[in-house]
Amino acid sequence: MTTTSAPTPDTTRGHAAIDVQELHKYFGDNEVLKGIDFHVPHGQVVCVIGPSGSGKSTLLRCVNMLETPTSGKIFVEGEEITHPDADVDKLRARIGIVFQSFNLFPHMTVLKNLTIAQEKVKGRGKDEAVANARANLDKVGLSEKESAYPAHLSGGQSQRVAIARALSMDPDLMLFDEPTSALDPELVGDVLQVMKDLASEGMTMMVVTHEMGFAREVGDNLVFMDGGVIVEEGRPSDVLANPQHERTQLFLSKVL
Repeated sequence: MTTTSAPTPDTTRGHAAIDVQELHKYFGDNEVLKGIDFHVPHGQVVCVIGPSGSGKSTLLRCVNMLETPTSGKIFVEGEEITHPDADVDKLRARIGIVFQSFNLFPHMTVLKNLTIAQEKVKGRGKDEAVANARANLDKVGLSEKESAYPAHLSGGQSQRVAIARALSMDPDLMLFDEPTSALDPELVGDVLQVMKDLASEGMTMMVVTHEMGFAREVGDNLVFMDGGVIVEEGRPSDVLANPQHERTQLFLSKVL
C-alpha cells in the first residue's frame, strides 16, 4: 500500500503558525477569495480589515475549515489542514475561534459553558475542567459570573465568556471574527483589553476587525482586503498613516 505524505509549507516562511497559499473560494459562480497568499508568524497578531463583502470572514473560516476552500493550501503549524488525508479535527483543536455572535449555550451556566467541551472533547475530569475554566474566567475578569446564565450577561460579558471558553481548550492560536461588531460602543473596551492582554502574553492571533485603534496598537501586521484579494499589507502604523494603494486610501478615509 502506497502512502503519500502531506506537502510541506513554503520554506521561505519558516514554520508559520498559519500559512495560506493561493487560496480560492467559490460560492456557486461567485469567487469570494481570489488567490489569497499570506502567513501569520508564531506569536504575532495579524489584523485583517476591509469593506463588507471583501472576503475577510470567509478567509478566517477557511483557516480552520469551517468553510472548505475550492483550491489552494492552508498550513496550521506546519501541517496542511487542507490535505485530503489531514486529521482536521485534531488540527482544529489547536485553534480557538471567537465569532461576532457569542454562541453560548443559553440553558447552561457560564461555568458549564466552559467545562462541557473540555470534558467531552479533551476528556478532562470535572475537577480539572472546572479549575481550568475558573482560571480563564479570572483572566477575562468574570470570576464572579460563573453561576450566571448567558441571558443575565451584557454583550461585552458574553463575548469575554466566549473568549474564556475558547482559551479553556488550550489553543495554540486564536481567530477572531469581528468580535466587537455586535457590541454597544461602551462595551467594546473590555473585550479589546482582554485581546490586548492575550497578545502581550504571546498568543498568535488572526483578527478580522474594524477597530483601527486596536489594529494600530496591537497588530504586528495589517492586511487590507477588497474584492477577494489582498490589496495592501504592512505594519499597521505604516498602512494606516500612509496607505500606498488608492483603494486603501479611499477605505481608510471613510473609517478613520
